[in-house]
Amino acid sequence: MKSMAYAYRDRRNKKRDLRRLWIIRINAAARQNGTTYSRLIHDLRSSSIALDRKILADLAVNEPGAFSAVVETAQA
Repeated sequence: MKSMAYAYRDRRNKKRDLRRLWIIRINAAARQNGTTYSRLIHDLRSSSIALDRKILADLAVNEPGAFSAVVETAQA
């Protein structure tokens, strides 16, 4: 019975852990592009660019050129 409680709890913790990982990856890539995570998120919202953290983290890891283009577009 304890395993059911742990499984229930950890399904929710998994979402929390993934979001933290995405934020770490975005922040690292943003700093390589001369900005910070919080400034990047602010600029994205100000520019009405609707990319969520999962997509941004994927771009940061797999397509650094595309991520740089998103950062430049957001800052412009």
